[in-house]
Amino acid sequence: MDFLIVSYPVVFTILVILLISIRQINEYQRGVMFTFGKYTGTKMPGWRLVIPIFQQMSKVDIRTKVVDVPDQEAITKDNVSVSINAVIYYKISDASKSIIAVENFYWAISQLAQTTMRNAVGEVSLDDLLKNRDDIALRIQEIVDKASDPWGIRVEAVELKDIVLPVDLKRTMAKEAEAEREKRAVIIKAEAEVASAANMAKAAEMLTASPGALHLRTLQSINDISSDQSNTTVWMMPIEVLRAIEKVSDKLDKK
Repeated sequence: MDFLIVSYPVVFTILVILLISIRQINEYQRGVMFTFGKYTGTKMPGWRLVIPIFQQMSKVDIRTKVVDVPDQEAITKDNVSVSINAVIYYKISDASKSIIAVENFYWAISQLAQTTMRNAVGEVSLDDLLKNRDDIALRIQEIVDKASDPWGIRVEAVELKDIVLPVDLKRTMAKEAEAEREKRAVIIKAEAEVASAANMAKAAEMLTASPGALHLRTLQSINDISSDQSNTTVWMMPIEVLRAIEKVSDKLDKK
């Protein structure tokens, strides 16, 4: 009986120590274990025993993370100031490196992305930046992924959210686009006039080749005009009458 009374506190103490020493690692986590301050392995999901004082375990979330890179002022290759922001998607590929190799991987990846984004924008002109956003984003991803690989981080994607241009530059680009549209409109109109003139010349040749064709075309035009009551009908003199008057006038001049 005395043995049981003495054993209860001991058993209770052991249970308390076990409960305090057990750490749960979720499926989306990995546990980086240190014993006497030395890395001794990466623990998989489940219940793990961590001896107090002697051991320490840091949990690392391996799910995909999103970094919203704040607006960065950058100057393009052709000396145009722009403001650009982006989003970076990354995840931890090696939990031990993310704890041992870098102090705060979230802060480190954010600063690296900002610097890389400014450098990438400075290597291209404004037109290339606006036209090839996907290519520039892919280049930023490759540079950041290569630099963060020693930290156990894999960059999955980089998306350029917005490119903000100065107000004066926007107005200039709008005027340029408007002028380009007016240029195309004038060219199209001139081409239409050339085509119309060519068709009219061809029609005139065909009408001239047939003696009665011009008279029929005249009557058709009069019929088209008279179909609408709001139009004023003009009776035109046949070309033959004009020619006859011209011949009589020539004879009178000769006399």
